[in-house]
Amino acid sequence: MSVIRALHQQLVSKERSAVEITQAYLDQIAALEPTLHSYLTVTGDQALAQAAAVDARIAAGEAIGMLSGIPIALKDNLCTQGVRTTCGSKILENFVPPYESTVTAKLRDAGAIALGKTNLDEFAMGSSTENSAYQVTGNPWDVTRVPGGSSGGSAAAVAAGECAVALGSDTGGSIRQPASFCGVVGLKPTYGLVSRFGLVAYASSLDQIGPLSRTVEDAALLLQGIAGHDPRDSTSLDVKIPDYTQSLKTDLKGRKVGIITETFAAEGIDAQVRAATATAIQQLKELGAEVQEISCPRFAYGLPTYYIIAPSEASSNLARYDGVKYGARTANDSLMTMYTKTRAEGFGAEVKRRIMIGTYALSAGYYDAYYLKAQKVRTLIKQDFEVAFSQVDVLVCPTAPTTAFKAGEKIDDPLSMYLSDLMTIPVNLAGLPGLSLPCGFDDQGLPIGLQIIGNALREDLLFEVGYAYEQATEWHQRVAM
Repeated sequence: MSVIRALHQQLVSKERSAVEITQAYLDQIAALEPTLHSYLTVTGDQALAQAAAVDARIAAGEAIGMLSGIPIALKDNLCTQGVRTTCGSKILENFVPPYESTVTAKLRDAGAIALGKTNLDEFAMGSSTENSAYQVTGNPWDVTRVPGGSSGGSAAAVAAGECAVALGSDTGGSIRQPASFCGVVGLKPTYGLVSRFGLVAYASSLDQIGPLSRTVEDAALLLQGIAGHDPRDSTSLDVKIPDYTQSLKTDLKGRKVGIITETFAAEGIDAQVRAATATAIQQLKELGAEVQEISCPRFAYGLPTYYIIAPSEASSNLARYDGVKYGARTANDSLMTMYTKTRAEGFGAEVKRRIMIGTYALSAGYYDAYYLKAQKVRTLIKQDFEVAFSQVDVLVCPTAPTTAFKAGEKIDDPLSMYLSDLMTIPVNLAGLPGLSLPCGFDDQGLPIGLQIIGNALREDLLFEVGYAYEQATEWHQRVAM
């Protein structure tokens, strides 16, 4: 059973109070944080006050929704009014937003309980959560290894039982890749399905907020709570949100599943990851799905395309951190020196690297050769997916080429680190939904993720295929800590 559904039943039957449930998660955080380092800020008093309010509603005989009284962790690039929001960066070390993001406001209004803000790669730029200015988060399956990134804190918190569910953000795989590394479920929704208002921007045409959870049903319930049109986000889609739980079925008769052939021949893919994914595909066949190979010939160009478009947008978005309006300021006599020193001292190495790449790609004389060309290739990648979805309902491939690597192993080799997002990036470039769920373990006891990709706004199909697979296997029942 899903974690959310189990807790909801305990609350409505009065078997446990919201305060008791919240305290149990806070106790788990207190026990594990000295070694795990998932959270940057824990809001224990606030969480207990929110829980007491839920208990008061139950005592008064009010009906509560599925998310009411559910303890949740929030990635620290979501603005929370009155609670520090750092983005894992020194430049926002003391920033307390004066407003609430749309998704966190929706969760608050639904009665969800915010336990705190989780660690991330600085400004969500990274694949290991080692680029945080504050701490390195451990992987709950082996704390000497990374939890993935950039939503590594959220993924680790879910895997270690430090929250019921969590929110992350995904620009090039930042929900799905840590979900794969930590053995949990992670969903990157269709671009525009979830409001980005109050999400601190990295690359605005790619960023999307989504759930991390223990089960597919939990992901469906959490997406239900955060999806929907928001007039404050100009890219928000005005579409009807279906009841995603209606898609949770246990057989796949009549479903067509495509295997992206290029991903199995991809550079650096681990043999055990390939084998576990192949076994998962066989399981989908046994559940009644028709499986066929599908070629997405431009899939491999996703990585170089992303590393022009995303840094270009970051270069523009991060220009606002200049020491003038908010965030850190390095005092100096001259305005230009203040700008320069504030940014030099406030940003970490990876953020500086991406700002410089982006500024170069957008500069006069290089714009057409790099940025414009990348946008054209992005269109071709999207067209490959359109052709594929004219033949099948969903596509499958590994979520990441490898399992979790050792902390420090790739930190000095940015190109090797970037390859961690090889399988996930094309999905963001095309604006499509992607789901990662556990499909096995390697010989080191580390989780392996299966990625299911859907056409735009077909999250229902991802939940259908993911749930059927999950119910037929036991990977999601294994516990890390």
